[in-house]
Amino acid sequence: MMRRVLIAFALVVGMGLPGFAVQPDEVLKDPALEARARQLSLELRCLVCQNQSIDDSNAPLARDLRLLVRERLTAGDDDAAIRSYLVARYGDFVLLKPPFDSRTFLLWFGPFAVLAAGATAVWLSARRRRAAPAAAPLSEAERKALEELVGSDPKA
Repeated sequence: MMRRVLIAFALVVGMGLPGFAVQPDEVLKDPALEARARQLSLELRCLVCQNQSIDDSNAPLARDLRLLVRERLTAGDDDAAIRSYLVARYGDFVLLKPPFDSRTFLLWFGPFAVLAAGATAVWLSARRRRAAPAAAPLSEAERKALEELVGSDPKA
């Protein structure tokens, strides 16, 4: 019984951990370079998956990018040079956290602008609803015309 509980616990804990896609043949022998490669891989977007870092993605392009990062690290490039190389090649989209500049202004503030526009529309709609005039009662002539159309006596 205890064995089953331990196995179930290990499975639950194991499922909660992120699955890394880095293959054993990609790992660098130098632990310091490998740590830098993993950190860079977590900052770069998989261009196929688009919501995963290249460290988490199993896509062939993500593997190619991981190998490219490791190749440039072993060639002696620093982290900024590797990021710059990839941005020059793939654009700011390759970064999971794009820089804040004039080209990405809408990317950073667009969601807030849409939220503000929606809140303003809801507020204006509620305001118009409250300010709408109440319906005026029917005049005697309108009431008689309505009675003739309906054919019933409202006082009955």
